[in-house]
Formats: sequence, C-alpha cells, structure tokens
Amino acid sequence: MNELLWVAMLMVNFSAILIAYRLFGKLGLFIWIPIATIVANVQVLKTVDIFSITATLGNIVYATSFLVTDILSENYGRKEASKAVKIGFFSLISMTGLMYIALKFIPSADDFAQESLQTIFGIMPRIALASLTAYLLSQFHDIWMYNLIKRKFPAERFIWLRNNGSTMISQLIDTTVFCFIAFTGLFPWNVFWQIFWTTYLLKWVVAAADTPFIYIASYWHRKEVVSD
Repeated sequence: MNELLWVAMLMVNFSAILIAYRLFGKLGLFIWIPIATIVANVQVLKTVDIFSITATLGNIVYATSFLVTDILSENYGRKEASKAVKIGFFSLISMTGLMYIALKFIPSADDFAQESLQTIFGIMPRIALASLTAYLLSQFHDIWMYNLIKRKFPAERFIWLRNNGSTMISQLIDTTVFCFIAFTGLFPWNVFWQIFWTTYLLKWVVAAADTPFIYIASYWHRKEVVSD
C-alpha cells in the first residue's frame, strides 16, 4: 500500500506543478515553492517503510522544488530561479516563527490540538535550521550548476543532462546537511544511515522521474502556451 501511495504522491506533485504553471505561468511556479517547502518540513517528521526500507516522508514534495527551480532556470534564467529560492527561505522562516508563537499560547480546558501541534511543531526550530541550511546550499548550487551545464550544452536535447546532473549532486548536498543537523542524536546510527541513504535514493528517483515534466514545461514556454 505504501508503495502505491508513494507513486501516487509522485504523480500528484508533478501534475500539480504543471497545472500551476499552465494556469498561472511563472507565478504558478513561485506559488509551488512555499507549498513544497512547508509541506516537506511537516511530512519529514513521519517515517514509513517503503520498498523494504525505512524512509521519511517529504522527499517527494521537497524534491519537486528542484524541478521548479530547474524549470525557472531553463525558461526564465538564473535570476528568476534564485528569486524562487528566496521565496522558499522566507516562507519557512515565517512558518517556523508563527508556529513557535502559537505553541506558547496557553490552551483552554477544551482544547484538543495543543499536544498534537507540540509533537509536530515543537521540534520545528531544529528541523527548520537543518532545512534552511540545506535548502540554501543545495538550491543555489543547483541553480549554479544547471546554468553551468546549460552554457556548455545549450541544446534542447541536453535538458535531461542539466536537469539530472545539477539536481542529483545538489540533493546529495541537501541530504548530507539536513540529516546531520536534524537527526543526529535522534536515531541510532544504523537507523540514521538507513534514513540518509534511502532519503537520497528516493530523491534521486524523483529527480530522474521529473525529466519528462521539465521537457513539457520547456515546450509550453517555447510555444507560448503559458502566458506570463
């Protein structure tokens, strides 16, 4: 069941990005970045068994942010992709601050949500620190490397190379930084390394699977199907 849900979530995420792009143009891509950033940092707190391995959720939705910045780099250039990264950074800081304040309110006697919110968002400052650090380093590296590969291999047929080449290396940076900050001391080392490698592997799969979608977005842009 988990495997089917994982594939379904993969397709829902990719489809949502294309729908947002088709309906709202470049703005739709900017809209997706805070969605992916916030949802991923909530989902990552849940561990699941999938394909006979232990992994955290949030890998798919977070990995799709790389697809979005790659589409922006491909269609609009490095400046617009960097703007999307800054939007994601701001959204995560805002969410962390707002939920931290919300948890400080004394709940009423009839409240039923405080304990659950504390469980999810009480650890959020640490998760947010890990995510923000990993996010900035990996995303700006992804944009830099994407444009570097694009300058050397500018032809359309090499979109797959710049998309996968930049994303897969950037996600290794992201996974390394995030896991060591967020999970060191929370899990035994054997579980930690299993989460580390499975997280990267699943992100790698997502990066490979998103290739057709960046070609679709590039085609829409060239044919002016999308209005900005």
